[in-house]
Formats: sequence, C-alpha cells, structure tokens
Amino acid sequence: MRLLDKLLGPKSKYDESLPYTYEARIRIFEDEEEFKTYFSDTICGLIEHLQKNGVGPGEAELFEIYREHETSIPASLLATPEGQWLTKQELCRAFEHHYPGHIRKDSCDFEDRGRGCVGP
Repeated sequence: MRLLDKLLGPKSKYDESLPYTYEARIRIFEDEEEFKTYFSDTICGLIEHLQKNGVGPGEAELFEIYREHETSIPASLLATPEGQWLTKQELCRAFEHHYPGHIRKDSCDFEDRGRGCVGP
C-alpha cells in the first residue's frame, strides 16, 4: 500500500454513494433502548464477526452509516428466509443490486477496506 493511501484511507470511503461504515446494534435488554454496537468498514466483515460470536440475524439490527445519515438494512439483504446469515458470496449478490455499479462478479469497490470489526 502506498504511503498516501495509508494516510488518506480507502478510496471507497470518499464515495458518498456508499456507506462510510456499517453498524450492528444488539439490544442489551429486550425492552430497553440500550445497545451493544459493532462497527465494520464492510458488511461482510460485520456479519462474519457476528456469526463468529453467535449473534443471529434476529438478534441484531444493521445499519449503513453515511456521512450525513444512516439507514436500516433490510433483513432480505442479510439473511435467508430460514433466519441464517447469508454467506459472503450471497451477500455480494444481494448487495449487487443495492449498490449498482459498485459490486461486480469478481470484484467490488469495497475491496480497499479492511474487514475487521470493533465493538464490545
């Protein structure tokens, strides 16, 4: 990675038509408004982390975080009708229509981002 790329960060983060990051909110108590939150620069990185930690689609609400707003991600883009997370390849296909022109058969504009996840 070039020094300039390290200083400025991923090029895709400057594309305002794409989310800056992704957030998962998991209620701490069922009737409360307190959440544990997890963040990742990619949706596949976030879901991979949730899966590893035993968090299912019914337990988390996921959001696209843009610079000026956030939007809830529809469950149909994230999980099977049986309530399982989609695989990485299935996520790519689901989001291909959600982000037209940014995800292609063998590559995507998110490839310059890390897939790590931070949270409690």
